[in-house]
Amino acid sequence: MEKKDVLKIVDHTLLGQAATWDEIRQILDDAMKFETASACIPAAYVKQAAEYVAGRLPICTVIGFPNGYNTTAVKVYETKDAIANGAEEIDMVINIGYLKDKRYEEIESEIRQIHEACGGKILKVIIETCLLTEEEKIKMCEIVTNAGAEYIKTSTGFAAAGATFADVELMRKHIGKDVKVKAAGGISSFDDAEEFMRLGADRLGTSRLVKIMKNTDSGAGY
Repeated sequence: MEKKDVLKIVDHTLLGQAATWDEIRQILDDAMKFETASACIPAAYVKQAAEYVAGRLPICTVIGFPNGYNTTAVKVYETKDAIANGAEEIDMVINIGYLKDKRYEEIESEIRQIHEACGGKILKVIIETCLLTEEEKIKMCEIVTNAGAEYIKTSTGFAAAGATFADVELMRKHIGKDVKVKAAGGISSFDDAEEFMRLGADRLGTSRLVKIMKNTDSGAGY
């Protein structure tokens, strides 16, 4: 597989707490150069980023990030604000404590409300797989499918671990036919990326693949 085909499904990501506009702008420039699926950035920069790219690149942002325990009302407001500012894709974090408490209906209702607030834009639901049992991961596949979100996503990248091959394989097996899988967190090579894709990942959240391209001759003439 050619590297450019892998990059087409990458959300080129910068979500560090100390991210500056200069760093965000570099992410946007690189994402446009290497034709990634989107740039995933903090919500505070969405409006500025959307104006900067002027329709040349989808802007993705995160909601309830990274812990997921904001109230539903706050998450819905965050979503509406991000969309109004120009976000094309939303990555939300579930309330993991609610999942542990088996408050399944509340989790599904929250996802539905946020999906409605997206107004037709793509919603990805982050379940933070490293904190879940296999039973909980399977249950979230069911909930995300029922709630109508476009994607289920493995990780924020801020917890103990990120995406694993086993988790992507499990999610692909248990999600509905209309739900896609995003693997994120710790994807550090094109070999890993291709394996995630082989196992069923439709989108990859990472910054490292673009960095690899920039540090090799292949990036110069891309």
